[in-house]
Amino acid sequence: MRIASLQPSITLTLHALGRADHLCAITKYCLHALPELANRNLPILHDSWTADTTEITTTNPDLVIASVPYRMESLAAILKASIPVLTLAPRNLTTIVADIRLLATLTHAEPEAEVLIQHFNKTLEEARTRTESLARLTVYCEEWGKPLIQSQTWVAELVSAAGGAFVGTPGAHTTAEDIAAADPDILIFAWCGAGDRVPLSRVIEQRSWQNLRAVRDRQVFCVPDQYLNTPAHTLLEGLAHLAAAIHPEQFPRAASLIQIH
Repeated sequence: MRIASLQPSITLTLHALGRADHLCAITKYCLHALPELANRNLPILHDSWTADTTEITTTNPDLVIASVPYRMESLAAILKASIPVLTLAPRNLTTIVADIRLLATLTHAEPEAEVLIQHFNKTLEEARTRTESLARLTVYCEEWGKPLIQSQTWVAELVSAAGGAFVGTPGAHTTAEDIAAADPDILIFAWCGAGDRVPLSRVIEQRSWQNLRAVRDRQVFCVPDQYLNTPAHTLLEGLAHLAAAIHPEQFPRAASLIQIH
């Protein structure tokens, strides 16, 4: 099966299942997530949000797979071109696991999927067990800064597994004033597409957050966004970063976790 992947989560999952050879086209973000794919010289497509039907058609896919976030107009245009499309919309860790199984079924990789899922669930459970008796520090996680958007439900679940208490409503818009009123113990930033380049000090200054507990205690962190915003098994990297930020006395420092000076 020739698969055109429009999101890194799909590409990462197929690679982990040993089915990357099914890929006939990917996005530049997939290449960022898996640089080794550069050796295959696959056609580079626009992502689920800006998908170009003509561009996709030239790669002759048997199936196009998209995942959140995507625009319905882009998907409708692909369907009008008579190309089969599978759209994934994971909401939480359970549906992410379900999507792994679905991709495994499509590519006849069920045994590989069960090994991957078993490791995923075991790692989550080990973190929950390790933190169940620890103090539940309050954690604000931000997916975007203009406007302020809180991280998704799966991030809230990771925060809980890492021993924290998620502040606010996952995926919802919020304001600097509301977060200041909540005065969380820890601030986590993972802006979509920003990698590890969130300007922490400037954000604190612009929002007048200098007196927040997290800022006074220097508990302000940037997690590379691919570890929290990509709904795939790689969220375990996000879990490791969150655990290191929330309970550094219990978990080793994650190498790419950035802390405010």
